[in-house]
Amino acid sequence: MNIVLLEPEIPANTGNIGRTCYATGTKLHLIEPLGFSLNEKHLKRAGMDYWEHLDVQCWRDYQEFEQAHPGAVIWMATTKARQCYTEVTFGPEDYIMFGKESAGIPEELLMAHPERCIRIPMMDEIRSLNLSNAAAIVLYEALRQNDFAGLQQAGELHRHRWDEGEEEHGK
Repeated sequence: MNIVLLEPEIPANTGNIGRTCYATGTKLHLIEPLGFSLNEKHLKRAGMDYWEHLDVQCWRDYQEFEQAHPGAVIWMATTKARQCYTEVTFGPEDYIMFGKESAGIPEELLMAHPERCIRIPMMDEIRSLNLSNAAAIVLYEALRQNDFAGLQQAGELHRHRWDEGEEEHGK
């Protein structure tokens, strides 16, 4: 999977998305101009100590990104889309793109690919969800559709074992 941030403006959002990408083995693509420096402390704080391990690539502009990925399936997350993100089928190599926080993806790009525009349902009164929340919602649906390939499906307790609880409850 791939997450694409088109001209992100808020370092904490990008840091949070980077952490989610690292946790899921997802590549992060950042398309300039960025509204911050990649050395920004808020970016690093939100990404915690994972940022240095993240598979991230920066692109000069959308044209450079698009030319480097001919034939790529790029889903464009926007509040303006007609179809819900749960109504499409994500492939394991797909790209999910999000626009900058203040304006989203330019309408010209959306109009050029209406069949690739997806939205997250929400109340009419709200303009949009937080960018890092929206990215996590759509990414995890895409991963679910691909059986969470390569991801750990069960966790372990730190001080106990799961079977201890089963013994206590007669299981």
